[in-house]
Amino acid sequence: MSAYTSPLLSAFGVFEATGPDAGVAAHYGEPLKEQRRLVLGAEKFVLADYSHLGVVTVSGPDRLSWLTTISSQVLAGLSAGESTELLLLSVQGRIDFAAYAVDDGEKVWLICEGSQAADLAEYLDSMKFMLRVEIADVSDTYAVLSSTADPRTAETAPEKLAAGVIWEDPWPGITAGGHSYAEVSEQEHPGADFKRFFTIVNRSDLMEIASSVSLAGVWAAEALRIEAWRPRFGTEVDEKTIPHELDLMRTAVHMNKGCYKGQETIARVHNLGHPPRRLVFLDLDGSEHTLPAAGSSVYAGSKKVGRVTSVAQHWEAGSIALAVIKRNVDPAAELRVVDETTNADTPAQYAAAQTVIVSPEAGQTVGRRDMGDFLRR
Repeated sequence: MSAYTSPLLSAFGVFEATGPDAGVAAHYGEPLKEQRRLVLGAEKFVLADYSHLGVVTVSGPDRLSWLTTISSQVLAGLSAGESTELLLLSVQGRIDFAAYAVDDGEKVWLICEGSQAADLAEYLDSMKFMLRVEIADVSDTYAVLSSTADPRTAETAPEKLAAGVIWEDPWPGITAGGHSYAEVSEQEHPGADFKRFFTIVNRSDLMEIASSVSLAGVWAAEALRIEAWRPRFGTEVDEKTIPHELDLMRTAVHMNKGCYKGQETIARVHNLGHPPRRLVFLDLDGSEHTLPAAGSSVYAGSKKVGRVTSVAQHWEAGSIALAVIKRNVDPAAELRVVDETTNADTPAQYAAAQTVIVSPEAGQTVGRRDMGDFLRR
């Protein structure tokens, strides 16, 4: 969908978001309070408007086995209501498409960035050959709403929301066939308590649902995503990104499945090499009372080493961000974020403390295993 505008923007007196979230509410006047309600709950069910996301369906008896053959994930055997995520890669292993997937027993619902929906549907249609599958971009008919509570079990969830198709984020669990590139265990992971549900509803029901809930803007929801180190296609992925760099191997890639486009790169980097870049979490100096724009440069000393991909004001942690930097940057190095969009002559600068997400030593699992066996012998 192009130039999308949510009906909730005009109805609730909101401030519109920019970038990949243009067309929906950044906040409804109290972004930190909205974030607090998302975390702690409220008398009414709390929702964030993600109706700008795209929705593509894949129906037909071959849908699960077919998606398994062309994607990074195993969907064969996926039960009705079960959630997963998948990547469609280039021959070089770079991420072309990313989608959150849930099957309802008759069709697979794929949630993607709104700007990708038409292209994703077109690509899938070109790959179906003689198999019994049908692909449709239904973004004009269906919309996505986000919550931190499960609409199926929450007493305050509107009936039409609870009856929608619900995708439950598997992050930060390590799904079947997955592999963690983070330096922390699942229990220690900052996303251990992260809960996110995307519910697909009829667009015609948006206003009715919104009028019976407490609304939070995407600023609030995105801050929780950043805090949990959760990468997103619309922010962390560029034309060079491979899954290893973002720790997406844990939830979006099955290492023990059959051949698919890009698998050779996935296996080679995982077993024998290192990803060229790595995702980091940044605690930003809050003394500037502003936030750098996404896309701002990250420096180690005088050398540019990466870019900020997502940034937010967290209700407890303050100014936080995700960034993709070169693999060989010292994990102990003091970083500096420079926002060239503010003033070309004297751009705003922010001191940044990095927390390693993807280890600089990630990859080369075969080499490490062999060396370990040698040392033990």
